Amino acid sequence: MATEGSIEFRRFRPLRSSEATRQQNAETRLLGTEFVYPMFVINGKNRRDAVPSMPGIYRMSVDEAMREAEKAISVGIDRFLFFGIPDEKDDVGKRAWSPDEAVQRSVAELGTRFPDAQSITDVCMCEYTSHGHCGQLTGRIVDNDATLSLLAKTALSHAEAGADVVAPSAMMDGQVAAIRAALDDAGHSGVNILGYSAKYASAFYGPFRDAAGSTPSFGDRRSYQMAPSQRGEAMEEIEADVREGADYIMVKPALSYLDVIASARAKFPANQLYAYNVSGEYSMIHAAAANGWINLKDAALELLLSIKRAGAQKIITYFAIDAARWIKEKA
Repeated sequence: MATEGSIEFRRFRPLRSSEATRQQNAETRLLGTEFVYPMFVINGKNRRDAVPSMPGIYRMSVDEAMREAEKAISVGIDRFLFFGIPDEKDDVGKRAWSPDEAVQRSVAELGTRFPDAQSITDVCMCEYTSHGHCGQLTGRIVDNDATLSLLAKTALSHAEAGADVVAPSAMMDGQVAAIRAALDDAGHSGVNILGYSAKYASAFYGPFRDAAGSTPSFGDRRSYQMAPSQRGEAMEEIEADVREGADYIMVKPALSYLDVIASARAKFPANQLYAYNVSGEYSMIHAAAANGWINLKDAALELLLSIKRAGAQKIITYFAIDAARWIKEKA
């Protein structure tokens, strides 16, 4: 304690006096090994199509995706989340479970070329349906129970291609149970399930829908994704997924839901917790940096640190490669 006249106070500033001191006293550290790199994969060859609303992000054919994976692995990233964009869509999204689609081929190729890397696959119908909703329609309503078998078939096709983890994101009630049963019945009990357990109906998904071509042709997804007002319900959603067989759990988006991440970490310590730093969070930082309003690197690393500090153990982020490089440069 120090004394200034009759006032006693504690000196905190010496712990912040230099970069080396700040690093030595850091309570939370980004290592880069917690990052998961999401990729949009498409059919064809030598295709690398820029996503206009997401600087530095591309829709990639499988060969290009493997080049990108090699780049990520070189900076210590070994987990990849694949989203597929088909050439043809229909009302139920049949291409989602085709072994010839880009996700299935990316999984197989990653396993062959980089056997120590982990493949995670998004299991949803929105990229594959002509209407852009996450399941089969009955009239203009997404039919929850009819969609479960479609999600299960899609997850099974990913497992057969060699996926390590399947990640159902459709927010259909019972989707984890349906997928777990299908995987187990087919002899894929070793394939893990990452539940998009607390997935909110967020305004921050716009650039993703641009990239994936998955904007609903009518209405929105608020009847099946969670309302932003709900935290207690998120814990109930997570608990249901764990009970149905989810190995890992997720909060999505991350930045506006740090309190939900913290609550999930405290309540479900036995389940590895993922958080998704979504497209809108990524793009708004790029937009502000492009205008000279913020420093891109500093803002991105601060955002990612806050997600980890809140309790996330794995962070799905489009910043993954750049952030891992920045961390290495700083070390």
